[in-house]
Amino acid sequence: MELTGISRTLLCAGQAAVDAEGHPAHAGDMKAQLQLALTNLEAVLRQADLTLTDVVRLTVYTTDFDAFLAESGLLTARLGEVRCRPVLTGVGITRLAFPELMVELEATAMK
Repeated sequence: MELTGISRTLLCAGQAAVDAEGHPAHAGDMKAQLQLALTNLEAVLRQADLTLTDVVRLTVYTTDFDAFLAESGLLTARLGEVRCRPVLTGVGITRLAFPELMVELEATAMK
């Protein structure tokens, strides 16, 4: 992917299924965790006056790759709704910051 004319870059790390107080949510539910992680990512983007459309790179870290693949249509749909087509990497890992977490998103947004 070649990008030109970029004036702003936002690096977002650690977007996971946590509530407003930072507590893990939806233990054992990949779909709900993925949905909340995306919602949290959108909130961070919005604070920077950006949207999912501006995401050019997305890395998904997951403790259960098979469960992620089974629910990945949710990710594809949310990105597709806004015509977001980032380069995407999925990484299987042993655990995240909280043992209850199954998925975490890392994104680069540019405008």
